[in-house]
Amino acid sequence: MAPQNTHSHDQDDKLTRIYDRMMERVKQAWEQDIGQTTLGQLIEGAKEKAVALGEVTQQEAERIGQFLRRDLEDAAAFMNNEKTKEFVDWLRFDIERVESRIFELFQSVADKTKLEFLRLQERARHAADYNTGEITGIGTLHCSSCGQTMHFHKTTRIPPCPKCHGTSFTRYHDGKQD
Repeated sequence: MAPQNTHSHDQDDKLTRIYDRMMERVKQAWEQDIGQTTLGQLIEGAKEKAVALGEVTQQEAERIGQFLRRDLEDAAAFMNNEKTKEFVDWLRFDIERVESRIFELFQSVADKTKLEFLRLQERARHAADYNTGEITGIGTLHCSSCGQTMHFHKTTRIPPCPKCHGTSFTRYHDGKQD
C-alpha cells in the first residue's frame, strides 16, 4: 500500500511542476507575441510542448490546460476590478512568503490577458468551480458545503475540505468575490 501512496504523491508533484512550467511557457509566449495570440492558443501551445517533450500525456496536458485557464480567468476577473488590494486580499496570505518568481509570473499573465477576459467575464464567473483532486495555483478557496477557507501558497492538488471533507470549492463566498 505504501508504494501506491508514494506513486500518487510523485504523480501530484509531477503534475504541479508541469502546471508551473506550462504557466511559464504561456507567459513567455505572450511576451514574445506581444498580445497577438489568444490565451487559448497560448495554452494549446504550452500543452503541445509538454506532450512533445514527453513531460506528460495528452490527457494530462488537457487537464492541466483546463486548470491553467480556470485559474487565469479567475485571476483576470479580479484584475478587472483594477483594485490591487482586492487581488491581494483574494490571495489571502503574506505575499512575502511566496516565491517572487511564481507570484510575478501569475500576476503578469493575469494582467496581460485582462482584455481577453473582459469578454469572458460571465463565463469565468461560472468556471470558478474547483474540485478535490484538481490542481490550482496560489490563492484562497472556500468549501461550497461549509464555507471553510483554504489558503494555497504554491501550486498544489486540491484536497478535501479539512472541516467537512467536502469536495467542491469556489473563490467566491456567498455569491461575492473575496
